[in-house]
Amino acid sequence: MKVLQRYFGGEILRAVFFVLFALLVLTSFFDLMKELAAVNKNGYLIKHAIYTVLLNIPGNAYDFLPIAVLIGTIYVLAQFASNSEFTIMRAASMSPWTAAKMLAKIALIFILLTYLLGEVIAPMATRMAKQISMSLASNLVSTEFRSGLWTKDVIRSEGTTGSVIGTRFLNVREVSPQRTLLGVKIYEFDTNFQLLRKINASKAVYIRSHVWQLSDVVETSFPKNLATEEMISSNTHKSETKELPSEITPDILSVLFTEVDRMSAFELASYTRHLAENKQSTERYEIAFWKKLTYPVSILVMMALALPFAYLHARDGGISLRIFSGIMLGMVFYLVNSLFAYLGQINTWPAIATALFPSLIFSLLAYAGLRFVQR
Repeated sequence: MKVLQRYFGGEILRAVFFVLFALLVLTSFFDLMKELAAVNKNGYLIKHAIYTVLLNIPGNAYDFLPIAVLIGTIYVLAQFASNSEFTIMRAASMSPWTAAKMLAKIALIFILLTYLLGEVIAPMATRMAKQISMSLASNLVSTEFRSGLWTKDVIRSEGTTGSVIGTRFLNVREVSPQRTLLGVKIYEFDTNFQLLRKINASKAVYIRSHVWQLSDVVETSFPKNLATEEMISSNTHKSETKELPSEITPDILSVLFTEVDRMSAFELASYTRHLAENKQSTERYEIAFWKKLTYPVSILVMMALALPFAYLHARDGGISLRIFSGIMLGMVFYLVNSLFAYLGQINTWPAIATALFPSLIFSLLAYAGLRFVQR
């Protein structure tokens, strides 16, 4: 069986990487066509378009790897079946479950590659691509609001520790590629959402853990009469610098410029915790977090879906038909996986169930297919 394991592994690895390469070349071509529309605008040159397309490749590879595994494995198993190699293997006492174990060992390689792409390479490449666009754009903030980037923070009695004594809203006009905040406006409220303080600063630089240094600060306070809870008068104070303790970090801000699907599980967990502490909705990021953890499991599901194709006879359809069937199955899985993410968010389904349900459905389909061809 060790010889068969190496034979299976070598053939499947070559086929999967060839399919993945073809998919990446095709998607990169369309990405380049899209990027060319922005060339020669705001200093965006052809070299920047090429860099952006190249930096998008790891993310595309992460998305397409399960589909490539399915198509590549179906191709190899269909070749074995058409050449009667699989029939000989079965005659040599190779049971379906033995074949499944061999495929599972091969799947471990692709699972590790998927984790590496999703957790390290793709998030890093996405941030580098975003830095290129941010360094060239006239408006460095990517946001739906004309007033800039908005985010929420809590005010604690001991800076970043202690009990919560208020809420802080930050408005940033621009964020530089070096993650310096420009045009900062801060609004601080007490626990009853009464305005306590407004701070304007020309910029903010992250100087140490959970501390920002504001420059050219104009601070306006709104003290209240403790007896009547009414505002007495406003006081304005100017200073060159001011340190601001905050739970918001550059990593949290960078999350706001990254697509959810391109964030690592660590970034998603950190940002979800930040949203929860600020009493904000976390469903979207919780689902993305569990999808990130369970997505590599889909490699095993794709291998299981491919196995029944090895048991089909030549008269049941040629290799082309089987590969086409594999492509259709892969596309359906991709669409169902994306659909359930939106349905789970809309219907507030449990995040882990939303992430695992598509894989569970296709696992049952693979089991049913294997039972069918055995009979």
